[in-house]
Amino acid sequence: MKKIEAIIRKSKFNEVRCALHEADIDFLSWWDVKGQGSARQGLIFRGIAYDVNAIDRIFISFVVRNINVDKSIDAILRSAYTGESGDGRIFVSSIEQSIRIRTGDHGDESLYDKEEEDK
Repeated sequence: MKKIEAIIRKSKFNEVRCALHEADIDFLSWWDVKGQGSARQGLIFRGIAYDVNAIDRIFISFVVRNINVDKSIDAILRSAYTGESGDGRIFVSSIEQSIRIRTGDHGDESLYDKEEEDK
């Protein structure tokens, strides 16, 4: 199992969410976050200097079975891409264990409903 985390532009969030849904990734969490990249700029308005380096972004996080890692990454890459600086980052890390609280399912079985797959 892998945990995929992505920081993307706010304007691309709905496209990314739809692309992940089409890739059969239906459970994910997201947060509004602010970040700062390598670009530095300031704004002076009526003699007052403002720091405009903090950029609004969306942080997405979800856990997938190993067989779904590549298609999840591809979905994010396709839908979040603008070609401009600041498109974001994707991080992939290993998950040692996963347990569904309601059923007690462990590992991969905790990430999907067996009943739906049997249909």
